[in-house]
Amino acid sequence: MTEAVILNNVVKIFGGNREERVTAVDNVSLVINKGEIFSLVGPDGAGKTTSIRMMCGILPLTEGSITLLGYDIKKQKSEIKKRIGYLSQRFSLYQDLTIDENIDFFAEIHKVHKYKERKEELLQFTRLAEFRGRLAARLSGGMKQKLALACTLVHTPDIIFLDEPTTGVDPVSRRDFWKILSSLLKSGITIVVTTPYLDEAERSTRVALMNRGKILNCNTPEFIKTSFHSEVIELVCDEVRIASEVLKKAFERKNIQLFGDRLHVLVKDAKANKADILQKLKEKQIEVRSYRVIPASLEDVFISNLNI
Repeated sequence: MTEAVILNNVVKIFGGNREERVTAVDNVSLVINKGEIFSLVGPDGAGKTTSIRMMCGILPLTEGSITLLGYDIKKQKSEIKKRIGYLSQRFSLYQDLTIDENIDFFAEIHKVHKYKERKEELLQFTRLAEFRGRLAARLSGGMKQKLALACTLVHTPDIIFLDEPTTGVDPVSRRDFWKILSSLLKSGITIVVTTPYLDEAERSTRVALMNRGKILNCNTPEFIKTSFHSEVIELVCDEVRIASEVLKKAFERKNIQLFGDRLHVLVKDAKANKADILQKLKEKQIEVRSYRVIPASLEDVFISNLNI
């Protein structure tokens, strides 16, 4: 069996009264294979955290079924818990304990008795060995996430679930954390991660783009990008926000995307639309300093799929 996690028509509804009901996950079916990094990507409220909590057995399903490593989440939860690790959005490190002591504590929680060698491996792997005596309260955000990962891995799970593990972490630490995740694949572990960052998702084996409880697209990042049917024009111009509003009146709003000081315009034919785009900006006395056609990013594809 190559499947690590199977979701079949999973639904999660919150609220008892009909007027208060919210469908957080809407008929989701997924297969996550052993030994891959699988990312659930989407904005706040997309259903990512709810999905991952149901996979871990923390939240009950309203409808559908989930199996992990062949075990049914409804009937064999205790067997599943032995084989998974979960790093939540608010993973609770003990601030008044050192790095060493935190790992010891989580090893004891998981009833791992002979873990000294495993702890040394994790400290070297996460590059925390030289800081092992430092209190968790004195660690940077990135170091706290590495320690949280080490605590999640101390009992050698087959699958780890990471819920937005790099939110609020600086870009360098984010990149370092993902390098560590990629290195973990050599051990055959399966990694399921939620993230709002599409640049992180590009490092995954496969990605599920999620919004309003539904899966919009699921495949490798490269396949999703290369199967995109629009061309992307990148503009660098003065008054980029005004330029964005001008072009939104001429094209579909979702096809005009702002990226800092740059503007992406998604069109079927870049050559055919060039004159029209430049003319509309010229009419508003907006100078275009750079105009080029670029490959679509995962973010381009995702935003274009949103119903906005």
